[in-house]
Amino acid sequence: MWRIGCFFAFLFVGVIGLTVVLSWVIGSAFNSGNPWAVILVIGLVLFVLFGVLGRAVRRTARPVGDLIEASGRVEVGDFSTRVPERGPREVRALVRAFNAMSARLEEAEGQRRSALADVSHELRTPLAVIQGNVEAIRDGVYPADAEHLEPILDEIRVMERLIEDLRTLSLVDAGGLVLHREPTDLGQLLTDLTDAYQAQAAQASVDLNAAVPDEPRTFDLDPARMREVIANLVTNALRHTPAGGSVELALTLAGGEAEVTVIDTGSGMAAADLEHVFDRFYRSADSPGSGLGLSIARDLVVAHGGVITATSEPGKGTTVRVVLPGQVPNSDT
Repeated sequence: MWRIGCFFAFLFVGVIGLTVVLSWVIGSAFNSGNPWAVILVIGLVLFVLFGVLGRAVRRTARPVGDLIEASGRVEVGDFSTRVPERGPREVRALVRAFNAMSARLEEAEGQRRSALADVSHELRTPLAVIQGNVEAIRDGVYPADAEHLEPILDEIRVMERLIEDLRTLSLVDAGGLVLHREPTDLGQLLTDLTDAYQAQAAQASVDLNAAVPDEPRTFDLDPARMREVIANLVTNALRHTPAGGSVELALTLAGGEAEVTVIDTGSGMAAADLEHVFDRFYRSADSPGSGLGLSIARDLVVAHGGVITATSEPGKGTTVRVVLPGQVPNSDT
């Protein structure tokens, strides 16, 4: 708009200057002749110039008017609004930016509605289980023993995890996620996680093991958040690996970076699912989760300055790699 304003300002100055020059030229030509002839010539020149100026104004004003009208529709929530590209180059650039903004707003609104529907569904299921069991215990259908109270506690844990995931997402979106960094031995963290999930792996008849360097290497990171990331990867791997399969955690160190790899021999993912695997609330057809785990893992890895990627092939398993910077020098070196 600044460039458009300058254009019209220069055009106006040019018209005035040209009028003065023409007046002087015509006056000199007539050499004190008939003044009405001079006035007529000047009037014709001004008529032509202002006709050209008016056409330029209309050519710019129409798309600007379209933008003003479209902005009003977006203001009331119609994010599908688009403006046809026409007019000067600068106006067309402004229209393209407006259309891109509208498209992003429309996409964000769709994601918001989908997220609300998914969260409602995820909360409704455990609430239904809790309500049914509590009512059955209250009415004397079930005794209030460990066998009938344990499912209630399990569903409460599911709700607690979902609420914590939503809280983490809100912190990420608001820029309020704080990492409590400290020197952390990644090899020991992987070993501890492997031990913690051995019972779950044994119950699923899946071989779970970790391959870590013998020499301790510390990295500057938040151990609780990084444990959350890797635990999520291990949980997903165990969930999608059939009996007789294996899940392997590996840590490799090179150039001051650490690469944590979680490899499973599970069902794998189709290319369409792999493309969206880190998107919020995205779930494949056979996934029982909320669709938040891998999205949160990505956000936490990025907050550490790292990168997370996934490769997969249907029927052959999935490999997830987490690359983290920031090795802390050993105190004895």
